[in-house]
Amino acid sequence: MKRDRASGMVSKAKKGVAALLAVFLAGAPAVSLSAESLSNENTLSGYWLSQDHDGVFKIDRCGQNLCGHLVGLRYEGTNVPHGHDGKSECDLLMLTDFRPMGDDNKGRWAGHILDPDTGHLYDAQIWSNQPDVLKLRGYLGLPIFGETQTWTRYNGPPMGPVCKIPDSVK
Repeated sequence: MKRDRASGMVSKAKKGVAALLAVFLAGAPAVSLSAESLSNENTLSGYWLSQDHDGVFKIDRCGQNLCGHLVGLRYEGTNVPHGHDGKSECDLLMLTDFRPMGDDNKGRWAGHILDPDTGHLYDAQIWSNQPDVLKLRGYLGLPIFGETQTWTRYNGPPMGPVCKIPDSVK
């Protein structure tokens, strides 16, 4: 036990916080996905066409989280776009570690988004308030320092060779 040097009293604050934390953790399940989170996960999963119609993403479960791969790209010719590291952007994992946010943000999932041109990871949130519409907000530090895009569910034709978005998709 440690004593406060000024008063000689035993400091109980640290013990109280530790006990409270232990009680909280003992009652918390290792993975907590409510029925609402699972329902929202089903809403977010699938194929999505980016706001500028230049990318199609497949969002799906990756372990305990959601993630998204770039499965369709709009480009000219036969040369697939490459990221800053020289690797093909075809099937690139760009959305990572998305987990349901707390009760104050029902329906929102927080994770990260990769900028393939720079290799930087940014914080991001995804959510859907209406059928076949997904909102993605990428930001730096705080959500107010970001931008929200509106993606739409992709039900178009399959991607062409090497992740090429069909010309018929506008």
